[in-house]
Amino acid sequence: MPGFRLPARLQPGRTEPLGTLARDGGVNVAVWSDHAQRIELCVFDTTGAREVRRYEMYGPRDGVFHGFLDGAGPGLVYGLRAHGPWQPERGHRFNPHKLLLDPWAREIVGHFRWRPEHFGYEVGHPDGNRAPDRRDNAVHALKARVAPPPAVAPGVANAPRHRTADLVLYETHVKNFTQRLDAVPPELRGTYAALAHPAAVAHLRRLGVTTLSLLPVQWHLDEMGLVERGAVNHWGYNTLGFFCPDPRFATAAVRGDPHAVAAEFRTMVAALHDAGLEVVIDVVFNHTPEGDENGPTLSWRGLDNASWYRARADDPSRIENLSGCGNTVNVAHPRVTQFVLDVLRYWVHEMGVDGFRFDLAPVLGRTRHHGFDPDSAFFVALRQDPTLARAHLIAEPWDLGYDGYQLGRFPGRFLEWNDKFRDSVRRFWLHRGVGRGELARRFTASSDLFQHGHRRPSASVNYVTSHDGFTLADVVSYAHKHNEANGEGNRDGRDGEPACNFGHEGPSDDPVIRQRRARVQRALLATTLLAQGTPMLHGGDELGHTQHGNNNAYCQDNAIGWLDWGRADAALVDFTATVLALRRSEPALHHDVWFRADAARNGERGVVWYRPDGREMQVDDWHDGGQHAFACVINLRGDPTPEGQVEAERSVPLAVLFNPEPVAVPFVLPDGPWRLRLDTSGELAPGVGLGRHARLAAPASALLVFAHETPDAAPPA
Repeated sequence: MPGFRLPARLQPGRTEPLGTLARDGGVNVAVWSDHAQRIELCVFDTTGAREVRRYEMYGPRDGVFHGFLDGAGPGLVYGLRAHGPWQPERGHRFNPHKLLLDPWAREIVGHFRWRPEHFGYEVGHPDGNRAPDRRDNAVHALKARVAPPPAVAPGVANAPRHRTADLVLYETHVKNFTQRLDAVPPELRGTYAALAHPAAVAHLRRLGVTTLSLLPVQWHLDEMGLVERGAVNHWGYNTLGFFCPDPRFATAAVRGDPHAVAAEFRTMVAALHDAGLEVVIDVVFNHTPEGDENGPTLSWRGLDNASWYRARADDPSRIENLSGCGNTVNVAHPRVTQFVLDVLRYWVHEMGVDGFRFDLAPVLGRTRHHGFDPDSAFFVALRQDPTLARAHLIAEPWDLGYDGYQLGRFPGRFLEWNDKFRDSVRRFWLHRGVGRGELARRFTASSDLFQHGHRRPSASVNYVTSHDGFTLADVVSYAHKHNEANGEGNRDGRDGEPACNFGHEGPSDDPVIRQRRARVQRALLATTLLAQGTPMLHGGDELGHTQHGNNNAYCQDNAIGWLDWGRADAALVDFTATVLALRRSEPALHHDVWFRADAARNGERGVVWYRPDGREMQVDDWHDGGQHAFACVINLRGDPTPEGQVEAERSVPLAVLFNPEPVAVPFVLPDGPWRLRLDTSGELAPGVGLGRHARLAAPASALLVFAHETPDAAPPA
């Protein structure tokens, strides 16, 4: 080994931290397995092509095998072999002929190719997955590389730390965002460095978002089925290296060096922090690329299949599939909980990120024998962790298993993707059977779901589009999904997604259709960005980006997924920035305290709802399915809560008018005077003033916002 003089024997090591740690003139190695009989450390040359030494590790001690390799250091390339029972019927699939990747690996070297040798059983054997494969896969397996000692990321020191009440999430994909952005140099496009480029930062700051929510950036594999048809898992929801930023999103100059890739990611985070932008990353702890019991043996399966994965209660040889991806990670196991927390701490402390969005998050709270528990051991440990105390925690609150829909039930400071907001707001503006009462609940942060315990309105992440589904432009241009390019016969993706083509499927030259689509787009955006709760904008919606009706572009690393900046709708970008500026300027639009029902009429914090004729909504009005237009007045004056009083003192009452009808609807505004702050239709004169009990024809398919004026108030700039 160049640079290392490997000893003849391994010395006893420490049992923590798990993984490898360069220290005291050598490398400590610690590997957990509850059922392995022995584990070997296999050292390779720097290319990973040749195994040069094999050491049997000490232990287990409390399930941990350990050792200290004197004279070694950062750059050491290694893999693991685990010896134990081959008893598939009991969930044990130990096969020492398979080189295993350390789950705690900080750096990964090699290029993965799908080969039969990566499977622990003989593929095609008459006994199915019960016959062990005795071919050695080491030459073709990925290896871990010892990283330099841990250091605090530069992005930790300059993190913006936005208040939860002020968050505006911007969900995007590292490559999609800049791959076609001409202002970024060609050699940087589609990379971490490009995301921190001044041109990219300028757009984000112009919009007024606070927090980037990035699709997975951890080292992932493309599924075998995708590779066989020449496709890739572009979104990256198939994580193999949980501690490693994915090299495919690094610049070509550093892509082959894991340490340099990590450095580029850290630099990106620090640069975004300098611009006042936070970084949240999508993490996938619900499954691994090893798939079901017929999948390969790459890491976890070979180290302790029965502990890492949830087995079916009626057949331990089969893995429970609550993720839809073949397996379910057993977070209920204490060591798996430790693994997840170690990963999260690493990305906060050593990579500088500001939080996490948890994919299919109910898996994290599933106990050994029961369903979801918001007080499960993982959530208890997470809430006590000092390193993670400042991190944003965002849940996708459903998985594919029993008891899998958990919207509103996550604990503590978790925010949750609110799909009820998404579908209800869409149906309201698209005329798909949602009444005024449902829209009112969603616009005021879904109190029916979140107003319990100590949860705040910000717990509701409000969105109408995300990576998973139609883009905003496609919501108003297509009535049906068009996923033929994915190669799955248009069977993939969500069926029946609320959408409307307004008379023509796809692009249209009809000016009436185009105008209606533009109006509804703006109404959808404004409803999302002004509603009480935490707004999330899907990257590209502000540009008018289309995926041509594809509502599951997970494998489209091409012009379908890449944002087309050359065709950006500049007026829509300006509109989005205007709406977010309005949200920032008016405390009533980012108020993180629950409104008191009907309190506003008594001069206290609250919201009052009105019919178009200016009368307060009554019970029968909420249930009138023939009427959709209505209004509300939000008032923070007289807020009795100490934390709300400051906002109340600089707040003015706001009137919000909703008209989803295809024609103008006459409204009588409550006691004024009022001045127009927003008209999503663009028909009304900007800043127009209205007197007391003014009458107004609210334009078709429009949301209007008026601010109450005192007699000496000046018009807004």
